[in-house]
Amino acid sequence: MKRITVVGLLIFICFLLQSTVFHSLSFGGIVPNLMIILTASFGFMRGEKSGLLIGFFSGLFIDIFFGDVLGFYALVYMYIGYTNGKFNRIFYPEDVKLPMALIIVSDLFYGLICYVLLFLMRTKFNIGYYFTHIILPEIVYTTFITIVLYPAVLWINKRLEDSEQRSAKKFV
Repeated sequence: MKRITVVGLLIFICFLLQSTVFHSLSFGGIVPNLMIILTASFGFMRGEKSGLLIGFFSGLFIDIFFGDVLGFYALVYMYIGYTNGKFNRIFYPEDVKLPMALIIVSDLFYGLICYVLLFLMRTKFNIGYYFTHIILPEIVYTTFITIVLYPAVLWINKRLEDSEQRSAKKFV
């Protein structure tokens, strides 16, 4: 129950930061995607199921407040969380290269899916412009913020795991 509360609070805080604070700190209208950082991080730290659930609720927040179609972002974030959860077996907390690479690839996937399903289907074929002015700057900004946010998410996850292990020992 403690994990559900903390993760729900994290999703809410990241959503608020992304839509308010970082919106005012945007560079050329580009905002870092904190929800991808959170979804991908918990995906490869906790596995496919956690990544899928956190991705669903992160995307649902975006759908409810900013989406045109309810469920589009939830589905995209679910795929991102589930795919990152596949890397749980090779996750080492000390190694930062894998999480950074996975977050970069996840943000690239997110940008390309949004381009294909939201713009290409409406006959907007200028992918070069979209890639250089939207996708690439968002990846760079998200990667920069990941350097700061990922250690905090890792620390919170470690504290939650320690708490779960202590409470499990009480019942044994």
